[in-house]
Amino acid sequence: TIVKLSAALLRAQKKIGAATKDSKNPFFKSNYATLGSVMETCKQHLNDEGVTVLQPVYSDSTGHYVETVLLHESGEFIAGQSEIVAAKANDPQAAGSATTYARRYGLQAMVTLKAEDDDAETAMAGAGFRNSTQSSSSSTIGSTTTNSTSGNRFKAKTKDVSYRDWE
Repeated sequence: TIVKLSAALLRAQKKIGAATKDSKNPFFKSNYATLGSVMETCKQHLNDEGVTVLQPVYSDSTGHYVETVLLHESGEFIAGQSEIVAAKANDPQAAGSATTYARRYGLQAMVTLKAEDDDAETAMAGAGFRNSTQSSSSSTIGSTTTNSTSGNRFKAKTKDVSYRDWE
């Protein structure tokens, strides 16, 4: 179960505010919250409740991913995978930007942190975005959504995953 983690997340979320939009995007002439701002907004509150944030990067036959893990001191955890989609192939700068984007949005999704990223379309380059979650019970999830705003398309795909306990 994730009984202890759930209680800790609830306590942390009651303290977590919105991330500060601390960077400017000159292309879109707008502001957005950086990964640093997102981490600064939530990490200490999570740590105070015994929750550690881990974000390892891995690859499988379907792509490259950042896994955001919220690990409670009891061993309970929830995890979500965000696909890394670079704007240009074989470009370390694009890969780094896409990894940062996946880390930022993965963490924001896991803790339901409000912040705005106005360069989302640039980072995603219209290639799509996959996000899935797993936690410590015995269910399976899966869905696909498409949203359209001002002619821009954003696709979110959720992988089917089985929930499991951290052992």
